[in-house]
Amino acid sequence: MEKIIDENKQGESLILEQKENNKRKLFIESYGCAMNFSDSEIVASIMADQGFNTTQNLEDADLVLVNTCSIRDKAEQTVRKRLEKYNAVKKSHNPKMKVGVLGCMAERLKTKFLEEEKIVDLVVGPDAYKDLPNLLAEVDEGRDAINVILSKEETYGDISPVRLNTNGVTAFVSITRGCDNMCTFCVVPFTRGRERSRDPQSIIEEVNDLWNRGFKEITLLGQNVDSYLWYGGGLKKDFDNASDIQKATSVNFAKLLELCAKAQPKMRIRFSTSNPQDLTIDVVETMAKYNNICNHIHLPVQSGSDRILKEMNRLHTREEYIDLIDNIRSIIPNCAISQDMIVGFPTETEDDFKDTVSLMDHVKYNFGYMFTYSERPGTLAERKMEDDVPENVKKRRLQDIVDLQLKHSEIRTKENLNTVVEVLVEKESKKSNEQWSGRTPQNLVAVFPKAHYKVGDFVNVKVTDCTSATLIGEAIGYSENN
Repeated sequence: MEKIIDENKQGESLILEQKENNKRKLFIESYGCAMNFSDSEIVASIMADQGFNTTQNLEDADLVLVNTCSIRDKAEQTVRKRLEKYNAVKKSHNPKMKVGVLGCMAERLKTKFLEEEKIVDLVVGPDAYKDLPNLLAEVDEGRDAINVILSKEETYGDISPVRLNTNGVTAFVSITRGCDNMCTFCVVPFTRGRERSRDPQSIIEEVNDLWNRGFKEITLLGQNVDSYLWYGGGLKKDFDNASDIQKATSVNFAKLLELCAKAQPKMRIRFSTSNPQDLTIDVVETMAKYNNICNHIHLPVQSGSDRILKEMNRLHTREEYIDLIDNIRSIIPNCAISQDMIVGFPTETEDDFKDTVSLMDHVKYNFGYMFTYSERPGTLAERKMEDDVPENVKKRRLQDIVDLQLKHSEIRTKENLNTVVEVLVEKESKKSNEQWSGRTPQNLVAVFPKAHYKVGDFVNVKVTDCTSATLIGEAIGYSENN
């Protein structure tokens, strides 16, 4: 389908045949190319199965979606005006109305709409439409898992390696909201409030429901999952004031992991994101105890320099971090470890940067997420520190650690050659429609010939070759989890 913009169709609202039993109303408006208009029909069909009929009366809508285009500034400005209109109607006529952005602009301006301007409840990229019912349920119940992911990715909080999946195989389960850590580069504590945890029973119910709906893998999601603490409700900071019974029956993250692993022994369990100051050894021991908890920990360090870590208000030292890594590797030798790294934080010197490089050389991460420092409005660093590292220095340091990480990733990936790995089939390979693509417990992508296997299968794959980041192999049969 050609990406041609038909000026006559811009802003057209979709109306489909009404289903008699559907009680909720969807207003969906499209901008951009023919593909966007086609996508809107797909979205409306998906939502029809969730009890929504389309309407052309904005004031009546329970859910308002705008499918967007990022090609031109004009389209962007038009959509922004429409969002302002939706919100005006929401305030004056229909406070329960939910507003969402779909499509290309959603992908590009997700944080601006959701975090900074707070003009939408829902942001869904062009590949996530099948996930709309789940995401809307999150919004309805006040959990907004998509918010957590986006804030991690765009505020340089704990940058998440996970992504929105639309394959019906993997899903996110939000376990905490807010954050009590006051990292100076991160705006999350100001936008999300104090850290609080979900009732473990509701989490287990959600996990069981996902399994019954055919999902094979979940990611427990939070700004800082290791801080999870349930003692009957209340903020983590108030735990000291809890009763003896509340303390005795409390559930920390290690216990929650165990509850999830036991609830569905054949469902893969992942979690993201961890914080070095809060990741306790009992979590690692629980991972080692249960085969269905994936051997991968995303453990953001942000810098290898003690001085910069202190400036960032990271409550761990370089030595403590290295000790933690060594303990993880002694308990789970094949555990994959990934990182977040920021270079060019205010006052970072060449010696500070060398400390980051030497830390990476010591750990040799499986993969990582690396960024130059960028001031975020409202953060302590923006208010109290001068962004004094020149842009060209930031870019050079970033390139240096990206190159180093590529080298380490290749070393770690090659460790899998001539071994058998379990792969959960997620989708067709991007490069060949004759191959499946999936991930190992260590979060490595693996591809292999389709044969008789299907999406959602757990398959044992003999690794015969690899690139720096992808395993290539042949299926030798179903795994015991299938």
